[in-house]
Amino acid sequence: MAHAYTPGLKVSEKAVIRKERRLPLWGDVLVKEGDVVKAEDVVAEAQLPGPVHPKNLAGEMGIPPSDLSKVLLVKKGEHISAGQVIARAKILFGLIKVDYKSPIDGYLEDYSEITGQVILRENPQPVKVLAYIDGVVEKVLQREGVIIRTVAAMVQGIFGVGGERIGKLQVAVDSPDDELKPENVTEEMRGCIVVGGRTAGMEALSKCKEVGIEALVLGSINDTILEEYVGHKIGVAITGNEDVPFTLIITEGFGNLAMADRTFNLFKKFAGLKASANGATQIRAGVQRPEVIIFRKDVDFNEEIVDKMESGHLEVGTLVRIIRDPYFGEIGEVVDLPNEPVKIETESIVRILKVKLSDGRVIEVPRANVELIET
Repeated sequence: MAHAYTPGLKVSEKAVIRKERRLPLWGDVLVKEGDVVKAEDVVAEAQLPGPVHPKNLAGEMGIPPSDLSKVLLVKKGEHISAGQVIARAKILFGLIKVDYKSPIDGYLEDYSEITGQVILRENPQPVKVLAYIDGVVEKVLQREGVIIRTVAAMVQGIFGVGGERIGKLQVAVDSPDDELKPENVTEEMRGCIVVGGRTAGMEALSKCKEVGIEALVLGSINDTILEEYVGHKIGVAITGNEDVPFTLIITEGFGNLAMADRTFNLFKKFAGLKASANGATQIRAGVQRPEVIIFRKDVDFNEEIVDKMESGHLEVGTLVRIIRDPYFGEIGEVVDLPNEPVKIETESIVRILKVKLSDGRVIEVPRANVELIET
């Protein structure tokens, strides 16, 4: 049987998912291999050094740098509080007393009797890494983090903004073709990952913010509304760090596209379950898709599942999504994989495949213009 290889978009009721959870600097791993963890659990933590505040203390107090150790009231490494007097000098033959008060909470890191400077550092900030997914710790990365394995339902999107969120999955509309309206968003959705349908306007997004949802999943969105929501133009390198009220994930593309039936039905089937969502998107080297991971109650985290997506295996019967005009967003089944390259309208010579769409039409598209959808 003919087959080929192509990038994939995962829309699966049951998939093996691994997540590497790393600290930004060396710290402590709080779990061990084989431990079962919840998405909300802290699996590693570290202390991020606070900002440094260099001060020309000798100059500010009007003393020679060599006298610095004589006027300091605290030692290296000693904790200090904002407003605390940390140095005291007497000038003009002892007639005037000069105090220096700490501008920060932190500690005295160092000082120099050559330059007259002191180095004050703010208190370290704790950094905690959450598991993000319910699963089992498959591997511990010493002092750095862990790799967590789970078996769950998963939907990858085309584009997203906003970072990692955790909440109960709620479907707000009746059909994948419905537009999300403000009245569809209710108080019961506070703290939830909400699935809309085709798209949403700014009024609906404002209602989602008002209610306090964690994430919103739509089929598509108008790019001007997206930019208004984020507050600036969106770059193409990577997203995920935007300061937005809730994470937003698009499953089909920009414009006015209905959510695919299969995607919507998967969300509907697992509504009410806990899920994790992440809008981070990277479309260059090291592609990263926005995602919604839904934690089923009937799975074994160690279950082995054959995953064709990992190898990009494409064959007759595979579901694909078309990612270029004029059929952008259409989902169909591969019915043929001709071996011989053909000349297309642009006069390029490429290898193609034949796809049967949901309305029965069979079309030819370049293999580079599709992506796998896991069955």
